Amino acid sequence: MSHHYSGPDASFSRIASRIADDDQAGSTSDFSRRKLLLAGAAAGLGLPFGTRKGEAGTCGLEPERLVDLKTLVKEETTTAYFPDFSAESIKTSGTTIHVLRKGSGRPLLLLHGYPETHLTWHKVAPQLAEQFSVVVPDLRGYGDSGKPQGGERHENYSFRAMAMDQVDVMRHYGHERFLVAAHDRGARVAHRLCLDHPDSVEKVCLMDIAPTLTMYQGTNQEFATKYMWWFFLIQPFPVPEHMIGLDPEFYLREIFGGLNKTPGAIGSDEMSEYVRAFSNPAAIHTSCEDFRASADIDLEMDKSDQQAGKKIKCPLHVLWGGKNTVGALWDVLATWRDKCAAPVTGKALDCGHFLQEESPQELLAELHQFFFFLRSFSEIDRRGGSIGMFRTRRQCYGRFSQASSYRNPAFFP
Repeated sequence: MSHHYSGPDASFSRIASRIADDDQAGSTSDFSRRKLLLAGAAAGLGLPFGTRKGEAGTCGLEPERLVDLKTLVKEETTTAYFPDFSAESIKTSGTTIHVLRKGSGRPLLLLHGYPETHLTWHKVAPQLAEQFSVVVPDLRGYGDSGKPQGGERHENYSFRAMAMDQVDVMRHYGHERFLVAAHDRGARVAHRLCLDHPDSVEKVCLMDIAPTLTMYQGTNQEFATKYMWWFFLIQPFPVPEHMIGLDPEFYLREIFGGLNKTPGAIGSDEMSEYVRAFSNPAAIHTSCEDFRASADIDLEMDKSDQQAGKKIKCPLHVLWGGKNTVGALWDVLATWRDKCAAPVTGKALDCGHFLQEESPQELLAELHQFFFFLRSFSEIDRRGGSIGMFRTRRQCYGRFSQASSYRNPAFFP
């Protein structure tokens, strides 16, 4: 049977087709580790083996040859990690976004980073849902969300496109204005969301990043060594896709191992779920597209905004891992004060990169203090950049108890 290839990802399609050929022929003796991983994942889900037309990396394979490699939502995972959350797929203007949701109150959007999925919020989202209407999506190209083609300049994975997805998702639930807490790549999406849709964001908390343009312009040997994937993933297709695809689990574990500074914070079950989501060839490709966009069209947008004096308009709280690279190489508060016209507060937490998984209780306390209190300049200690109105968490809890019905002291030990 003949195959038809077109578009910039034709080589990626040939790889998928070659794997499908081997599967159809029943030949497993010469499978690489990558092929076995993919075939096993598909078989475990009761699926044939390939990619769906219209998803990243398919490029015109004939329908009868296409086997679905798209990661599927595991209901048992949602139930175990996000009890009583609903799960659904929301069609946006650019793709389909997988979303978990629970709670009432002020809407709060949680955005994950690379190479994770919505699962990264499992230690904090259930508690936040007691006070907020919590929305937890997978970014486009990640997890169980759609994986559209990247475009000539990777524009479909620009932070602008990814931010628009989140505005569409929140509007789907009737939220025109909302709070945002975001980590890593998700925090970069949130930065763009604040610039492109300033009326949509009430407050934003950004975690373990400095501004993208600032980091690229300040790159030195130490940063390039410690964050090597920033420069590896932007290389032209198919080099990073092929090299990661040879053993995606090894690559993923190495990334997590280098960034996580709290042993045991990410358990074996969570790692298995991250491996499941990331091992999809389309997910490997689209996450590369994310980084390619950030080193190309995203920088162009950032430079344009900088020249125009465009800044974040809402209150901003920045947190970073005290044991990780970003805080060691940049004055995080100073970099964000340069990008924000509103009050900027923040501090380092005693952990590595994954604040929400390594230091969830401290993060919960920070988010509640920021989202419930800092309503004006008078509540901010601009001398230290920390939350200065309340000198201890117990003082904060006392005021919080008087002002609302919230009574859970676990957040303010």
